Amino acid sequence: MENGLPPLLGLIGDTPLLPLHFPERGVTIHAKAEYLNPSGSIKDRLASYILLDARRAGLLAPDSIIVECTSGNTGIALAMVGAALGYRVRVLMTDSASVERRYLVQHFGAEIVLFRADSGYKTGIDMAERMAAEDSRVFLPRQFANPLNARDHREHTAREILAQMPGPIDAVVSGYGTGGTLNGVGNGLREVYPNIRVVAMEPAEAAMLQGEAPCCHAIEGVSGGYLPPLLDGVAIDRSEKVSSADAIAMTQRLACDFGLLVGTSAGANVVAALRTAETLPAGARIVTFLCDRAERYYSTRLFHSPPASAIRPAEAGGSS
Repeated sequence: MENGLPPLLGLIGDTPLLPLHFPERGVTIHAKAEYLNPSGSIKDRLASYILLDARRAGLLAPDSIIVECTSGNTGIALAMVGAALGYRVRVLMTDSASVERRYLVQHFGAEIVLFRADSGYKTGIDMAERMAAEDSRVFLPRQFANPLNARDHREHTAREILAQMPGPIDAVVSGYGTGGTLNGVGNGLREVYPNIRVVAMEPAEAAMLQGEAPCCHAIEGVSGGYLPPLLDGVAIDRSEKVSSADAIAMTQRLACDFGLLVGTSAGANVVAALRTAETLPAGARIVTFLCDRAERYYSTRLFHSPPASAIRPAEAGGSS
């Protein structure tokens, strides 16, 4: 360890900002490649930031148990950082989360407790609170309400974007699970560009910001039937609904046309960013996020059928 910290933590953050050009639209979207974080998602940032802050504050003891409700990516990140720092981790996960996410959490040595997906995140959050009340060893990161989640994105992710993209930024587009990215990056960029538009991507099947009831969708990690408190800390200019089918199609295109091995929320974010571009003047500069990697979705609809661009008709004369 260097300065008492494992070198793994130094790999988190400072992800590249990739220009993605869509010639048929004449639009370039700038996408933060968060899937390149060491556990494969943007959630490595909050896991490291919150746990290191807790350690400095004396809130973590050698026998502490880190307990969190998560759709999967935060659980994987906490399991990774917890393993590196030497803490036990218990992840409360919806039973609809992809099995690959469960395997990754367990591979880092963490424990998994599943709860019914139709109950939403609130059920898991309440479970975690009860565990903390019953066991003094339990430490709760409270990702949905912890201001450190948003502060990390404001102090780090937003500043990285500003350094990587000199000149004006017209809009930032992101889905929300905890609300930390929208809050922290939105406010951080707005400090420099007061007129920037902050756009929330929502699954069309669960557009809660537009007053609709949550329902099942295939964009894992966002809109888990719960509006997180961190969303209250940012002025959202508009929300953009994206269907699961459109998100999957774009995710497949990002793989086939751009070589980007990303998850479904990345495709949804890019769809929402392209729609946002239609509302802005030509040449507007829009930032969004490629939140996680595709390998944790092998068992989901993303891989149930190959993308249309990968299907070729058989040549006349039979197969080779």
